[in-house]
Amino acid sequence: MIYSKIMKEITINIVSVVGNVDCTEASDGEKVYKLIEAAFREDKNVILSFLNVELITTAFLNTAIGQLYKEFSEEKIKELLQVDEMTQSGLISLKRVVDTAKVYYKDPDAMRRSINDILGEE
Repeated sequence: MIYSKIMKEITINIVSVVGNVDCTEASDGEKVYKLIEAAFREDKNVILSFLNVELITTAFLNTAIGQLYKEFSEEKIKELLQVDEMTQSGLISLKRVVDTAKVYYKDPDAMRRSINDILGEE
């Protein structure tokens, strides 16, 4: 990870943060999320480098990127976040995570009610 107070852009190397080429754990996603969140709070552009990442799960992506939509606007995320070196299957998973996060964080109660309706729960 490259991080400097005077820089307006940081690159987060996912393999360096996670310590593995497999990004499967939500706890690893949380590490990435905290770095992104700190940079966003300083209005810094963030480049997420997925160079050498071999496996990415939605659990990791939900925690690392999806929950950004709870704290930041879609416009700010689009402006400040860039994803590089991600596989095609990773990009497909990321799109699904982002689409779901936008709907969920817009109205979490409505999403929960919808899920409960589908599952037939009260």
